[in-house]
Amino acid sequence: MDDIVRQAIAKWPNVPDCYGWLGLDARGGWYLRDAAAQAAGAFTQGGAAKGDLLRHDKLLAFIGRNYACDARGCWFFQNGPQRVFVELEVAPWIWRVAPDFALSAHTGAPARLERALLDEQGRVFALTDLGLGLVHSLDVALVAAAVEQAGWVLEEVRAADLPVRHGFVTSPQRLAQAAG
Repeated sequence: MDDIVRQAIAKWPNVPDCYGWLGLDARGGWYLRDAAAQAAGAFTQGGAAKGDLLRHDKLLAFIGRNYACDARGCWFFQNGPQRVFVELEVAPWIWRVAPDFALSAHTGAPARLERALLDEQGRVFALTDLGLGLVHSLDVALVAAAVEQAGWVLEEVRAADLPVRHGFVTSPQRLAQAAG
């Protein structure tokens, strides 16, 4: 976490959390979800409900450095003193695979593979030292090469089981609304 964020938390400790305004898609894109996008539906519906793709490099880097998870399994971006909870299209991490089969997150953080998983839709997930994430769709060919050349073994899983099994919440907003 950035020092400036720690200082803001100390200065303003009781800022309310923010839900529904930020989403992470299956390709590692961050989306700003204004009131109109939220009114259009759930983030996972796509289209207008997804919101506006963020493209500013310094903002994306700031989000990446301050991306974390709470005890409930809800992922958030610590924006100064405020936690901005993230709606996840699929998983909290989106992995890129390098030609040497090294993994890095959509945030740029390196990760170490623990297990490779394959769901019923043919999507590849990687369980790493940072947690569970979806392998970017552009890197599936590299996964096939990793299976052949590096001994990766794909364990079959059901996508619906992954959030509970790996301790993450895809919609913190829905969870907060249910808690009332």
